[in-house]
Amino acid sequence: MLRYDIKDFKMQTYFDATKEFTTSEQSPRAFLEDCLEKIDAMDSEIKAFVTLQPDKARQLADESCHRWANNQQLSVIDGMPIGIKDLLETTDMPTQMGCEAYNGFSPRNDNALVSALRNAGAIILGKTVTAELGGSHPGPTKNPFDLNRTPGGSSSGSAAAVAAGMVPVAIGSQVGGSIIRPAGYCGNFALKPSQGGLHRGERQTTSMSTHGPHAGSIEDMWQVAIEIATRTGGDPGYIGLQGPNAPPKPIKPSRLIFLETEGWSVLDPKSKEAFGILLSQIESHGITIINRSMSGLVEEFEKAISNASTIANSITSWENHWGHRNLVTKSPEGVSQRLKKVLSKAELMTPEDYNNFLLLRRYAREAHRFCAPVADAAITLSCPGPAPLWDEDKDETNLAPRPTGDPIFNFASSIVGAPCVTIPMLSVNNLPVGVQIIAQREQDAWATSLAKWIYETIPPVSIN
Repeated sequence: MLRYDIKDFKMQTYFDATKEFTTSEQSPRAFLEDCLEKIDAMDSEIKAFVTLQPDKARQLADESCHRWANNQQLSVIDGMPIGIKDLLETTDMPTQMGCEAYNGFSPRNDNALVSALRNAGAIILGKTVTAELGGSHPGPTKNPFDLNRTPGGSSSGSAAAVAAGMVPVAIGSQVGGSIIRPAGYCGNFALKPSQGGLHRGERQTTSMSTHGPHAGSIEDMWQVAIEIATRTGGDPGYIGLQGPNAPPKPIKPSRLIFLETEGWSVLDPKSKEAFGILLSQIESHGITIINRSMSGLVEEFEKAISNASTIANSITSWENHWGHRNLVTKSPEGVSQRLKKVLSKAELMTPEDYNNFLLLRRYAREAHRFCAPVADAAITLSCPGPAPLWDEDKDETNLAPRPTGDPIFNFASSIVGAPCVTIPMLSVNNLPVGVQIIAQREQDAWATSLAKWIYETIPPVSIN
């Protein structure tokens, strides 16, 4: 188990290593071997990976070494070892989606994102553990900073692998909170792009799903995202992620909205205190923090997202329920009781219910858009305090509530389709608590610039 000291803890970064690739001290192969050593030392306990291919990775790393030596690298992420959440298809590894019904399933396809990474010279090192079908039924992954706690979900393996330094970047996906929350619990940087900003390939079923990188640095996070976007564009009908080919420069915000969301009412006192100190430090740099009592537009947006969790969960469960019903019918013993309960609830909905939730989502999106003149972006927590302890299900009729943690701080940005960047700014009881910057749609680079300035300028806050 790793010790977390927010002031001293440093994660694996490829961006820094590439500066030495022209010397004999560092190379893609040496970087890969360091990753493999960490996996060998820690993954038997953390269980971040479900599949690994070290021999192929070594071959690809050697090829990357040759390209770097001859200044022929395919991109700045050429040779970067990356983990892929086991929801996304890969030609050379199974895609089992954390679900027994898909054990051994090998579609022999590459997701659009995976194909883009290969074309950029990145090394697909393995598949990371996901909660079942990207839902809430957890896999075996542990939080690297406390093995009794969840790493978050559903991108549990991706978050834990990056936090433990096993890879500099791992791809996650989010419908409600599955990129930003686990990144917050594990002290990672992560980008949940604008809705549709990165092409999802075969994963077009749900209207709010997005793919995005967990990373050990803002530079790696951005570089992976933009290398994907320049090769795949966005989803059908969406503008792809826009921004510079190099990591965006830090930009100081002038005004930020403190967004409570539904999460503020359930946040623990220590995390509230830590976040309050952080906001005060931001204000001390001449930045105005605007809350709901100071702006009618912000108040209207807070009202519009006051039931974001219900909106998000209802829309997603309705959109998934035909596929889930077919899966349960074909393989009733291959899916969890937790998924069956979600399915049963979804099948009580009507098309009219779904339409009404879509209208509520549309209203929230308009309310967010109207906040654009109020401030440069919004700031809030990435997760409701430190990662919770996970109690195992007692039995199939007594399931543990929210075993991967509560996405309550993430639903708002998910329903409005806004880009979010989470940065490790808080530590509570020696555990990470992330802070997220939420921008307007298609302002992913702007959110990254603001987050970079805050991370580089504002001291982190630790409370024990």
